[in-house]
Amino acid sequence: MYRPTPLAPTGPACDDGSMAFTSDVIDLERDGRVATLWLDRPDARNALGRAFWRDLPRAVAAAVAEPGVRCLVLAARGRDFTVGLDLKEAGGVLAPSAAGAHASLYESIRTMQASVSSLAEAPVPVIAAVHGYCLGGGIDLICACDVRLAAGDATFSVRETRVAIVADLGTLQRLPRIVGPAHAAELALTGRDIDAERAATIGLVNHRVEGSAEEVLAAARAMAEEIAALSPRAVRGTKAVLRFNDAADVDEGLVYVARWNAENLFGPDLREALTAFAERRAPEFADPEP
Repeated sequence: MYRPTPLAPTGPACDDGSMAFTSDVIDLERDGRVATLWLDRPDARNALGRAFWRDLPRAVAAAVAEPGVRCLVLAARGRDFTVGLDLKEAGGVLAPSAAGAHASLYESIRTMQASVSSLAEAPVPVIAAVHGYCLGGGIDLICACDVRLAAGDATFSVRETRVAIVADLGTLQRLPRIVGPAHAAELALTGRDIDAERAATIGLVNHRVEGSAEEVLAAARAMAEEIAALSPRAVRGTKAVLRFNDAADVDEGLVYVARWNAENLFGPDLREALTAFAERRAPEFADPEP
């Protein structure tokens, strides 16, 4: 049976001059004209930590630098696509103890936003193949993709309000354009889980694929091959025009939410949310002072 080859070996560069890439949390494979970017931290259910935000733009750059790669598939190893932000790791960042914490948080948010946006800015189409949980930051990731497919077991949630955070990595900017403002508001305000069937009904995913992670990955790769067989100039041009139509408003919204969170996130609600998470209990939020 044919197996895709790793996209880039360990080392400063490949023999053919393409960009090398190594990461502990992301893996790249190439199968002909299609590259697959794997979220590869299955032991942590692909929770998104510092290493991921650092390596995602590098992975995208390495993939599109490969001569002949015409489409990128975003997939995940393990039981879930991703459970979202690594809250254990983020606890230290979200508990400021020094002056300048607000400015530092703003810069951190902007860095993570740029990481997610690397998918939207890739010159080739990006297709997400989702299975299991796709929570919080996972929604940011798939909303930055051009097409989304879901396995029958997929579960989606814009979880941030449930942990006293305003979603700030692109969901609030991109999701309304995908599902419409009313559905986006419901998902973002309630933090509810929705299954793959509803995700397909509201347009969050293009197709619900019956079966497992393997079936949805096969469907994503088949679509990628279909796209890769077309004129690469026309495909890249089409993505560029589609992105041009939306990019300005998205970029302005990302700056706004980064500033809002940098100025407002630190406070009793976030402390209570993180404490409740650590203690495995439901948080209890007090009413704000008038």
